[in-house]
Amino acid sequence: MDVLSVTPLLLLLSFLGCCAGQNVLPDGPVDAILGKSVTLKTLVDKPVYVFIIWNHNDGSEQTHVATASPSGVKVNDPYTGRVTVNQTNGYLHLEGLLASDNGDYSINIIANDGTTITGEIHLRVLEPVSTVVITPSLTEATEHNSTVVLSCAAKGSYLKFAWLMGTKAIVADGKRITLKEETLSSTLTITGVLRTDLPTPVTCNATNNLESQNSAPFSLIVHYGPDAVSITPPNPPKFLRSKSNFSLSCASPSSPPATFSWYQNQQLLEVTGPVLTLEAIEALKLDSAVVNFTCRASNAKTQRADSSPAVSFAVMEAISGAEVSGPTSVLLAGNSSANLSCRAASGQAQSVRWEQDGVAVSSAARRSFSPDMSSMLISPLQKEDTGEFTCLLTNPINTDSASYRLLVNYGPEAAQVIGDPAVEVDTNVVLTCSAASVPPANFTWKFNGTKTDVKTAQYQIEAARYKNTGMYMCEAHNAVTGKTSTYTHTLSVKEEGALDEGLSDGAIAGIVIAVLIALGAAIALLFFCRQRVPVESPY
Repeated sequence: MDVLSVTPLLLLLSFLGCCAGQNVLPDGPVDAILGKSVTLKTLVDKPVYVFIIWNHNDGSEQTHVATASPSGVKVNDPYTGRVTVNQTNGYLHLEGLLASDNGDYSINIIANDGTTITGEIHLRVLEPVSTVVITPSLTEATEHNSTVVLSCAAKGSYLKFAWLMGTKAIVADGKRITLKEETLSSTLTITGVLRTDLPTPVTCNATNNLESQNSAPFSLIVHYGPDAVSITPPNPPKFLRSKSNFSLSCASPSSPPATFSWYQNQQLLEVTGPVLTLEAIEALKLDSAVVNFTCRASNAKTQRADSSPAVSFAVMEAISGAEVSGPTSVLLAGNSSANLSCRAASGQAQSVRWEQDGVAVSSAARRSFSPDMSSMLISPLQKEDTGEFTCLLTNPINTDSASYRLLVNYGPEAAQVIGDPAVEVDTNVVLTCSAASVPPANFTWKFNGTKTDVKTAQYQIEAARYKNTGMYMCEAHNAVTGKTSTYTHTLSVKEEGALDEGLSDGAIAGIVIAVLIALGAAIALLFFCRQRVPVESPY
């Protein structure tokens, strides 16, 4: 049968809908993209039919699309070249979709016995998703103060919008962050914007059932700060060594980066930047007093400023080049005085301590100090003042010291001679003279008033003779003090064995005492025995 010859009859039958429909087509709608293709599939498998008829209803009128029979397919003129019908399963394939293709598509499958089954499905021809653009109300915001409105618009059909940071969706809280959806746009509003709201670029995603497109990333610049201004180190040493490697660093979270100014005891310094060097501090000509330093951070965009907690310290020069000066003349015990003065080439000492031979020196009857302890007066000098005097200059940075050797000349003090008073003939005799003296004394000897050639501390006679009996006088002389001290020693030279013939007075006294003690003991024992032994009565 010729499809074309029966077309009017088939159309009439399809309009009349002779029989009830079955599940010929799936549930709709079916979405397709404008300009692309779509296939409307049936749910029947190899139906036995005389005709398969497809119609289109755009809501105002119904149009015949195509009719298929076992012998061929007839496509209606408006669809020629764009439509095909599969003769095996009745699928309708449309190419180059137009906006007018949107609507309801119905199918009539007419069997040999005239039985007809029908179905209907809705086709939505979607405009492609395109031109997704974010439009901000402002590109730079001030934290806590600004309200940011981001509008996302796109072209396309049946659009849905989503706001993303990376792959994470931005969720409205209904308070500060709100979302408003419209057919072709979405609006994201952030009130009192925070730096943490949009820390990374955001994108807007527009999508429908078939396509999806993202906008270009948008970055919101949020100006904030300065916050929590801090100085490093927060607790510097109370005293800093001059010209040491030290600086203060100021920091504060801020966007844009903060500018910094420095204050000394609330007085603005002519120093800018986040670092205050010790060199800049020393250029201020500050003394060694402890002062406060603070840093102030300012943000020109937010018009805000904040100050750090104060740090306190003093800059001191280290003590160096310590030196002790003292008398240069010859010092004599009992006559001279000594003024020792201590000073340093650089640095200021806060305390001064004096030591003599490692032992601390304090004020005494003959020793006095200046109020600042920088000098010490010893008057009059005595022999015990000889020694090494050390001055220790100290400040909180360091200690430096210097020493001075003080030499006090004295003596000679009382001379004395050590030697035997009596010797036997031919005996070796050594007489030793001594006298405390600085410098050491010079010695001369006289024998029986006559000066000898001996000028040492010892006077020696190798083999004594009777003629050596007499008085030996040692004379000790100090050339610096001009003083002299003498001692006379009497020597007796006797014949051999003479020193053993008699006992000395001491020996005789010792023997007498021993005899008396023994006699007393014997008498005491006799009385004791008489008391213990009974005596017979003569009566």
